[in-house]
Amino acid sequence: MRVPAPDPRAVREASLDELSRLGLPLPPSQFPLVWEPGDEIELRPTVEIEARIAVLHLILARCFGMPPQAAMSWLLGSHLVDMVTPPEWQFVMGGKGDHRSFVLHHDALFSLAWVLGLTKVLDPTVPVDERLVERMPHVGGGETFAQWRSRILAAPQHPADAAALLDLHYCLDWAYLETERAGRPLPGLVDGNAIGQRRWALEWAVMLRGPYHDEPPGWEEVDLST
Repeated sequence: MRVPAPDPRAVREASLDELSRLGLPLPPSQFPLVWEPGDEIELRPTVEIEARIAVLHLILARCFGMPPQAAMSWLLGSHLVDMVTPPEWQFVMGGKGDHRSFVLHHDALFSLAWVLGLTKVLDPTVPVDERLVERMPHVGGGETFAQWRSRILAAPQHPADAAALLDLHYCLDWAYLETERAGRPLPGLVDGNAIGQRRWALEWAVMLRGPYHDEPPGWEEVDLST
């Protein structure tokens, strides 16, 4: 569902209010908006977000001991091989890559779960909901992707709400990095890496449409440099 984007300045003002409430530094006045007036927004298709959640969950299972052949068998049985990116494939099959970076995807998974209504709150001060695993595919028990989809009954967020949370995490990402760089305490139990992962997921899930936007990026193409 493509809808008009909310007023980016009003959304930014709300994001800055939240940073102030958390006692975080505010980005400079020239800090760019995520979208422009007149742009449109939509979420990626639900099945595409579900597939990304399933792949990330499988990768986390590999991080914590799932054998590569079992992972491959699950991907084949769920028809998700094409949804695995090349770096993910190298890790799933050969254990190659930065193990820690794949573990950090736990927060990206949490963010995507919020987009699909599988968790109620994405609070920047609170760690991943421990009950989230109950809402993930039971890969060790043989639950396929299709079976999992029918079990969870996703209820995606409204695109405007997801876009507002994207803007907040865009600002939070900057503020957490600045706070950590200065050696000051963070407002909760979540660090800058987790905020960056949550932003990554939102940048991918929320598709922005307008004259200044390129085509939505692939998972590995999300740019978190600004």
